[in-house]
Amino acid sequence: MSLPSLIRKLEQFARLSPVDHVLLNRASTERVRHFGPRVDIVREGEKPKDVHLILSGWAYRYKQLEDGRRQIVAFFLPGDICDVNVFILREMDHSIGTVTSVSIADLSREFFDKVAAGHPRIVTAFWWETLVNAAIQREWTMSLGQRTALERMAHLLCEIWLRLRAAGLTQGDSCDFPLTQGDLADATGLSKVHVNRTLQELRAGGLIVLKGKTLVVPNLERLMQAGLFNPNYLHMDHEGRQLDAAATPTDAAAGQ
Repeated sequence: MSLPSLIRKLEQFARLSPVDHVLLNRASTERVRHFGPRVDIVREGEKPKDVHLILSGWAYRYKQLEDGRRQIVAFFLPGDICDVNVFILREMDHSIGTVTSVSIADLSREFFDKVAAGHPRIVTAFWWETLVNAAIQREWTMSLGQRTALERMAHLLCEIWLRLRAAGLTQGDSCDFPLTQGDLADATGLSKVHVNRTLQELRAGGLIVLKGKTLVVPNLERLMQAGLFNPNYLHMDHEGRQLDAAATPTDAAAGQ
């Protein structure tokens, strides 16, 4: 479930102390909500009240035109936090919807005030996560502007695979993959017909196997080559993971 995924993710950026773990555990279990598949968690134009932590399931950030055309601009996986700094906005400038059934924890402004006051390692991890999210958006822009259809699809699949693996959510060479061809079309700027053709090409090349809602990646290196994929923008080997995080008196006082 999500807290191990969240801690595993944040500790890519900074080694957290036991007291940090306690605070995150408490925040992830106090205000939990559940949503069914294909519904909105928050809509564009609404006033943001909390930051949402994805505990389980898949969600996405999207923009939609008045005629219904939709652009998916991010996918959220278990352990992801939606918009750490959303409190500064007067209203949401995008919507967040679910792909599958989703459980979220609502993180209050008070939680972030407490983190800022006494948990510098979590603050560091949140800043790194924000920078990584910005790097992901740059890669998506590069894909839309410069990569071919096959490169776009292979690149997106590599990114999702590596993010799932980092959260401990892959099984061997397979992972859950609930996205539809419509979702993939709206994320890559391709038509559904073009998505279908591109997936068939990846299958024919032995780069992926799609069985129902399961993705199998037989050879990640080959898929990365097909997508011109360089994982450096995900910053999964940041040296902060090696920092000492032994609990200190300050940590203990902040966790009370």
